[in-house]
Amino acid sequence: MLATAAVLQRVLCICLFCCASLAFATETTLDAAQAQEWLKKIQSAAQKLNYSGTFVYQEGSQVRTSRITHVVEGRNEMQKLEMLDGKAREYVRNNDEIACYVPESKTILIEKKATQDVFPAIFGPNLELVANYQIKKAEVDRVAGFDCHTLILEPKDNLRYGYRLWVEKNTGLLLRVQTINERNELVEQVSFTQLKIGDIERNRVKSGFADTSGWRIENAQANETPLPQWQVKWLPPGFRKTRELKRQVADLQNGGRREVAQIVFSDGLAAISVFIEAASAPRTEGSRQQGAMNIVSKKLGEFWLTVVGEVPMTALRQVANTIEYKPVK
Repeated sequence: MLATAAVLQRVLCICLFCCASLAFATETTLDAAQAQEWLKKIQSAAQKLNYSGTFVYQEGSQVRTSRITHVVEGRNEMQKLEMLDGKAREYVRNNDEIACYVPESKTILIEKKATQDVFPAIFGPNLELVANYQIKKAEVDRVAGFDCHTLILEPKDNLRYGYRLWVEKNTGLLLRVQTINERNELVEQVSFTQLKIGDIERNRVKSGFADTSGWRIENAQANETPLPQWQVKWLPPGFRKTRELKRQVADLQNGGRREVAQIVFSDGLAAISVFIEAASAPRTEGSRQQGAMNIVSKKLGEFWLTVVGEVPMTALRQVANTIEYKPVK
């Protein structure tokens, strides 16, 4: 019975993923003020509501399940994200500080939030999306048992993906998001399959690992650091620099730790990050794609660059090809 149920759940997920690519019957284009109001409502709901639910990430044949619990008390925003497939992982966030629990190595990694939150809080602080997306409202649909408004974000150029959003009718909480490529094909989808909104107990955002005595605590905090010697000469319209930072990461090849710099850009929805480190070990230049995430790796002088972005590969390559290094005198 359990095996049969698992197969049926997987088939249901695949069917939802395939059927979701169908066009909507009725669409109404929103003006700039209406669109901005919707986007702010979605952003606010994800940050200010209490909710707990299970969501599924789907990309090609990959299906991964996670559970998120979000609680707000006064000015404190707390959240727990649990990976339910593969290796056990928990991410417990208290405002901007995140503790990642890694049970197989008995390690707790402490770091600061570098970009916007995970689903359903997909928007960053810059919400001026109306200049680069045409936003439409489609018919009411249902997700995880909730009635939802459907929004369509169509890019005005070929330098970014399109999106479809399912927004809970009463609260504005985002329940499903799809990423669409330039051929109107579904690239990836994240969708709640079970959800409770409101009346979430505070102890549900505590780590499930009750006894962590003997665990190693590793500080992976990133330091905000200006990087004036690095210039990115071209970005898709609407993208702005949001952070420059450096962090120490574990060097798995040579042991010890190495420094990695990061420059983050965002248009309020998609993000592009440039990771910079010393070219101390041989690597292979190239590019690859994982769902909506594209990656370009290249050597520039004595440095190794890894450019990661939720934009089409052609746009990401243009970004990578315009990065310059000029030592500050």
